[in-house]
Amino acid sequence: MALSFRQSEIVELARADGRVVVEELAQRFDVTLQTIRRDLTELADSGLLDRVHGGAVPRTGVANLGYDERRNMNEAAKAAIAKACAAAIPDNCSIIINLGTTTEAVARELLHHSNITVITNNMNVANILVANPSCDIMVAGGAFRRSDGGLVGELTTQFFEQFKVDYAIIGSSALDGDGDLLDFDLAEVRVSKTIIRQARQVFLVCDHSKLGRSAPARLASLSEISEVFTDQAFPEDLAQRCSAWGTKINCA
Repeated sequence: MALSFRQSEIVELARADGRVVVEELAQRFDVTLQTIRRDLTELADSGLLDRVHGGAVPRTGVANLGYDERRNMNEAAKAAIAKACAAAIPDNCSIIINLGTTTEAVARELLHHSNITVITNNMNVANILVANPSCDIMVAGGAFRRSDGGLVGELTTQFFEQFKVDYAIIGSSALDGDGDLLDFDLAEVRVSKTIIRQARQVFLVCDHSKLGRSAPARLASLSEISEVFTDQAFPEDLAQRCSAWGTKINCA
């Protein structure tokens, strides 16, 4: 498919922001909503985007976006989410932080916390928190994933089973309308399931681009999460489910 200039820019916007919205695109390009919907349909048919309610997201298939691409997406939103999450973490506590660019942003916001213990399978998190002299850092063993600095596998799972912490801070590759957290890597999912079991409170950090994305492996339900830190309000039906589950939504 030969893309028009507008369609090429729509694809680039989706990759940069994680999501595009019909109304915003119509205003940006000064065209009708119907024109944008037709563009998105053609881009979805060509395999470049996935349609979601009100817009589209980058096509993900069964593989996640590359780490460098994810790290550069929605940086301002991730920073706001991280700041809100870190504000809910007190001094003098124990924390597990798992893989993800948003959890790494939280680590940067914990640099001035006092007397905390952070247990992680994310080498990037460990390297960030080295700058906090009042943070004890414990790093899991396991198979090292060069693509994103993560440690996964059975050894990692067994490591986390030895702890019971005050807080877990986790990310997710996708979040569907049923309130299920989804991911691409079964080895990572098994580790994250263990992390959830070993924490008294579980905080999910995810920006709006994760809503409506698809991934093949189910990690958990929002009913298992204490609090969600995000940057945009959830759809009403999902917000109602969270309310019924007692899952608090914090919109940074």
